[in-house]
Amino acid sequence: MLRMAGGVSTAGGLDLFEEIDRLREELGAVILAHYYQEPEIQDIADFVGDSLQLARQAQRTDAGVIVFCGVHFMAETAKILNPDRTVVLPDLEAGCSLADSCPADDFAAFLDRHLGHVVVSYVNTSAAVKALSDVICTSSNAERVIASIPEDSPIVFAPDRHLGRYLMEKTGREMVLWPGSCMVHVRFSEKKIRQLKIRHPDAEVLAHPECEAAVLELADHIGSTSSLLRRAVESPARRFIVATEPGIIHQMKKAAPGKEFIRAPGRGPEGSCEACSECPHMRRNTLEKLYRCMRDLEPEITLDEDLRLRALRPIERMLELG
Repeated sequence: MLRMAGGVSTAGGLDLFEEIDRLREELGAVILAHYYQEPEIQDIADFVGDSLQLARQAQRTDAGVIVFCGVHFMAETAKILNPDRTVVLPDLEAGCSLADSCPADDFAAFLDRHLGHVVVSYVNTSAAVKALSDVICTSSNAERVIASIPEDSPIVFAPDRHLGRYLMEKTGREMVLWPGSCMVHVRFSEKKIRQLKIRHPDAEVLAHPECEAAVLELADHIGSTSSLLRRAVESPARRFIVATEPGIIHQMKKAAPGKEFIRAPGRGPEGSCEACSECPHMRRNTLEKLYRCMRDLEPEITLDEDLRLRALRPIERMLELG
């Protein structure tokens, strides 16, 4: 198992890497981690990916225990797909500002005002919102999902308005947008990125489509985290300004070790703010919490079966689309 360079993290004298490996073997567990997790968690995971890749891995796994290093909606999606397996999350408070921006009761009332629309919900939503949807999408497959809907069918897209606006431009489809956003991706400073481009004219700007339009206009490549990673590897450029959660930079450096990656600055109280681009929810998971959740098999994700089945249908439709 590849480890981060540097000292070994310990808790109470324990070697956490060794203990997590031991528990993984004892439990027959699989550790799934999002690209936005801390580097040491990415390095100890069995699989690291974006939301779509992780959903597919959760669907395919035969492990009895799924340890999900991400945020709550991701672990919830794994449980929806694996009702008979134990799914644990290192920190139950690892939520998502985007999912929180779309409460299920408010969304249901919103849909009552838009009857007859096909409801496309981003994976960054609660199980209750997924259960109100016709099909789920991720930033990796959103264009394909929209293209699968008959052109004469009106669409509601939730919850990220910036991703929704971007998809309307890419697909030419009009959609009714829920007014949600990601607290990280809306903080990037268009002004500061322009200044970085002046200082580094050879740098490509890589941006996630949850960013605001002014930031996307500066981007040389727009895509999901996995798409940004591929671009970093395949592009002939040697320097990149990365406008998404900086956890992905760990994988970029591993995949393209001879290249330079610069965090896109956020809008802080005093101008430029690097820390603003870090998701505080993703960063709640630590190596010690990962060890404890495997040791105790909690916090465990549980779901009402009726809700799970209603949320399962739109997720399965997404996975069927490829």
